[in-house]
This record gives sequence, structure tokens and C-alpha cells, in this order.
Amino acid sequence: MTGSVFGRVIRRGLYAMTAVIGLCGSVQAATVRVGYIPVIGSAPLFVMQGKNWARDAGIDMQLVRFQSGPQAIQALVSGKIDAYVAGVLPLLQARAHGADVKVVASAATEELEIVSRGALADGLPEQPAGLGADEVRQRFADFATKAGHRPKIAAQPLGSVPDTLLRYWLKVRNGLDPAQVADIVGIDIDAAQQAFLAGAVDGAILREPALTIIRHRMPGMRVLASGHDLMPGQPGSVLAIVNEDAPDRAAWKNAFLAGFVKATHLLATDPEQAEPYVQQALGGGMLPRDIIIEALKVSAHDYVSDPASIMDAVSKLQDFEVQSGLLRKAEPVAALFDLESYRQIAQ
Repeated sequence: MTGSVFGRVIRRGLYAMTAVIGLCGSVQAATVRVGYIPVIGSAPLFVMQGKNWARDAGIDMQLVRFQSGPQAIQALVSGKIDAYVAGVLPLLQARAHGADVKVVASAATEELEIVSRGALADGLPEQPAGLGADEVRQRFADFATKAGHRPKIAAQPLGSVPDTLLRYWLKVRNGLDPAQVADIVGIDIDAAQQAFLAGAVDGAILREPALTIIRHRMPGMRVLASGHDLMPGQPGSVLAIVNEDAPDRAAWKNAFLAGFVKATHLLATDPEQAEPYVQQALGGGMLPRDIIIEALKVSAHDYVSDPASIMDAVSKLQDFEVQSGLLRKAEPVAALFDLESYRQIAQ
């Protein structure tokens, strides 16, 4: 986002927040229950909370933690959350089951990477080199020959963005049948990180801050596929609002979106300022400050607010899910996105 565009976002965001504060006056703050997963892509929420931007806009933001997008979707469908910050693909499934939910902003992009250890990492350079399809196919074949079994790769549950991207990378990017070349283990985020560190799996598809934590704890870890390798423009965490046209949403939707976009910009331009809030939210204050700052700096260039920027990639991944039998039919991707709310704030 350019400086001039961001300036307009901030001005409109302040107008929206001021309007909400004026409406709140002596009445109770609008309660917004936000489901999220504990990754760097959810950091705009932590900034909004730490900076008191939501509270100052008359919003009582209640963060509800989940371990995967599909878990958060269950709460969304049952009416237990009002907004959602996690992967975008499960939202298509939610709409297929009748949920009224719209993506109003993007957050992190190209955030997922595949890391490897042991025989799967043998010979890889310390810095990601961008393996070609022939090299990837040979690496999986060599592993099976040496180990006598397929590599185990930890992901999140079937239908999640990590699971789908892993399968997409194997099949579309490298011409491999996921069912034939890897045992994909669908577990939650924390369990995937721990399984990799414990040597229970040979690879994992993970996000920050897990990637930085693993780099420091396991020097022999190697990146098998970067976020760009997995899919250029890879869609990551998004902000979605449930029943956005309901009358009660008018009291907070625009101010919440403006605050989220403002926080996303801060993460992209001044990640060190966001560190205390992210450290408290993701590590309970226990993760070293240097780890969080490193993870934020690595992620900074991937923060993109405009939801229109990820629509094509979402369409490609949904088509892949349908072709793979993970989805019964394709949903209209455009119907999932509310581009106008973002445009009104950004113009």
C-alpha cells in the first residue's frame, strides 16, 4: 500500500472510529467475537488490541483462539463468532453450507512454507534455492529408496489451507500424486511444530513464528519449498465478517475494518513496533523478543490488505480442491469477497 493510499485509509478509519465512538457515547460497546489461529497472519488483531484501537472505537473485541481454520469454521457456522481471521479456503466450504460470510480484507500472503529434516533435507542449502520439479521428484524418490517408506509430512486438517497447498504443490507444481509419495498427517498447528521438532515427521508445512523457532532450535532444518515456491501470491490469513449486512454490524464493521487495515500496514512497515503485542498473544510473553522480531521482519513484505489481490489464487486452489475430490463443487469465489468495503476505506 502506498503512503498516500494508507493516509486515506487512516483518515477514513479515524472518521469511522469517531462516528462509532459518537454512537456509543453512554451506551454499551459493540461486542465482536473474533475467531483466529495463533500465527503471525493474525497479528493485526494483536496490534489492534495492544494499541487499544478497537476499544477506542467503541468495540469490545473478544479474541477466540482455534488451532485450525476448519475448527474456527465450526464456530462460525454455529454463530459463536462474528468475525474470522484465518485461512480463506474453509470459508468457501462454510458458504457451501449456507453461512453468510464475506472476506473484507487480506492480511498475510505467501506465509506457509514446507520445512524438512533428516534424509528429506539431505543436500539442501541453508538458504531456500527454489527446487525445480525434477529435483523435487528425485528427492522424494531417493527418500523412499533410502528409508523404505514415504516421508511423513505434518499439515493441518483436510480442507485447511496448509493441507490443500501441500497437495497442490506436490501435484500441480511437481507432478506428484500426494497419495503415492507422502503420508500427510493432519494435526493442529502446535502439534505439527512439536512433531517436526521431535522427529516424528520428516517434513511439515508451517507458518511464522513456528518457522523461526525451528530455525533456531534445529540448525539442520531445511526449507523444501518457500511460500512463493508453493504458489506465487499464495493466499493466507484473511479478515471475514459473518452476516455483514445485519443491522447490528453497522455499529462496528467499518471501524473494525479500518483498524485492521491500519494494523496490517504497521506490521508491513514497522514490525518492531508490533513486537510486544505479538509476543504476548502468541507466546504468552515467553518467546524471546528476538525470535518474534525476526519472525515479524521475515513476514513484513507479505502483508497485503487488498482482498482483490488474492482472488485469482483462491479460485485456483478451489478448482484444485474440486478436481481432487476435496470439495463437491466450486462456489462462486466473487461471492465470497466484499471488495467495496475495502475500496471505500482506501479511496
